[in-house]
Amino acid sequence: MRPNQKRATIYLCSVVLAVAAGSAFAKPVNKRHAAAEVPVQATASGADQDQRYQLLASQADVTRGDATVRHASRRTRVTRDRRLAAQSHTNSAYGGPSTNELVSEARKYIGTNPTGRGSLWCGAFMDLVLKRTGHAGGGNLASAYSRYGTRVSGPQVGAIAVMGRRGGGHVGVVSGIDPNGNPIIVSGNHNHTVAEAVYPASRISAYVLPGG
Repeated sequence: MRPNQKRATIYLCSVVLAVAAGSAFAKPVNKRHAAAEVPVQATASGADQDQRYQLLASQADVTRGDATVRHASRRTRVTRDRRLAAQSHTNSAYGGPSTNELVSEARKYIGTNPTGRGSLWCGAFMDLVLKRTGHAGGGNLASAYSRYGTRVSGPQVGAIAVMGRRGGGHVGVVSGIDPNGNPIIVSGNHNHTVAEAVYPASRISAYVLPGG
């Protein structure tokens, strides 16, 4: 072989070896890059997952918050209703404490309608109270109570107050007197229930005491 051909052959062999070596070294480098990319992807995935968890947790908190508000609102409403019921049914001293039997008996029914009648039942309620305290009944007509018992000149606790109103009269028992001299009266069919309220003195046409 000529010297030139020998040098050419050696040169070609060197090139082939260099290319082969380069390929061999290139593969581990690629693997290292690939390995380095995996944690990055995993980290990004984990961050997304954390964000999803945080979002779900926030939504859960909002749901729980709404539920708490609803429960609080419900508790407030129930408490208010119970308080109003207590005021309506067990507030038996609006006109002041009383040992009068008519007043005590009438106050037992505050917030109810013990007569079973749908209208014009204040007289029926007065009749019921009188009978349950051992007195003679006065009937269902409110105006008739002006002729029942003994007439007195002014309001007294335990006196029956008779008053006129458009469409009929009204009747109840006096449980107290306010600072202005107006009678406080427990009566039936006051806003469709037994109630204790102040009435203007000018409305009263007669005060009577049972008996006599």
